Amino acid sequence: MHRYRFVLFRPLQFLPVLFGISVITFILVRLIPGDPARVLLGARSTPAAIANIRAQYGLDEPMWLQYFYFLQNLGKGEMGKSILYKIDVLKLVATRIEPTLTLVLVSVLLSILIAVPLAAISARANGRFADHAIRIVSTIGIGFPPFWLALMLIILLSVKMGIFPVSGYGNSFSDKAAHLVLPSLTIALSLSAVLTRSLRAAMIIELQSDLATAARARGMPESIVFCRHVLPNSIVPTINLLAVNIGWLIGGTVVVETVFAIPGMGQLLVRAIFSRDYMVVQGVAMVFACATVLVNFIADILTVTVDPRVKI
Repeated sequence: MHRYRFVLFRPLQFLPVLFGISVITFILVRLIPGDPARVLLGARSTPAAIANIRAQYGLDEPMWLQYFYFLQNLGKGEMGKSILYKIDVLKLVATRIEPTLTLVLVSVLLSILIAVPLAAISARANGRFADHAIRIVSTIGIGFPPFWLALMLIILLSVKMGIFPVSGYGNSFSDKAAHLVLPSLTIALSLSAVLTRSLRAAMIIELQSDLATAARARGMPESIVFCRHVLPNSIVPTINLLAVNIGWLIGGTVVVETVFAIPGMGQLLVRAIFSRDYMVVQGVAMVFACATVLVNFIADILTVTVDPRVKI
């Protein structure tokens, strides 16, 4: 069990990272042009009303003091109060976690279901037509922006063919599942293109390894060699790549939720930025940062579990 000793001290290493993210987010969000009080009150706002709103939310205090209040609230398990929604940020974020979390999990599952078979076919047909075709498709897939891919899927599968809903989230389980197909597929197609290339390269190396050669020498069929030795040893780089791309995945959900009008954290973040709702932007950014750190932590544990040779 000494391989898992890093579980004890690794969370302590994440604290400086989260602190740095909170500082950068706090500063950047206040560099956005515009006054939250003026955006909230509209064009007919008076100087007295603007001053009252700024005093109510502490926006008239020095920036360092505002950050101190933010850390103080964070230590109490609070993230302040939304200027736009008039409720606690933590409660607001909690109502938006489910759509985003479901979207991310379904997207990752779909991307794995797409990437593993394609990488296996490409690796076993190394240098032949199938390999070249899959490599070309995956290369093209990396270059497609998520918003463009989302619009193309909407035009093809919703507007033209009428198979899936155009936007929204739905109420019942079946309705939500139907609404999540296109957003999840949008993210999965982009992510699977990256995973396919990485997994293919790892599989080719494992197919030429001494372990695979020894298994063939013992008379094992190629399919058994691939399933027992090649595939398990190729998973580790894919797990690490998924962890590295979690930031890109979160950014993709922000774009996709906006395009498909999914009431998740990504859409909440975009609206908060446009309305200069500082507290909501900071709250969502911190939740995303914690999620990224947690996913990397889980990826390290899975890496050590899958491959005992790895030491972290």
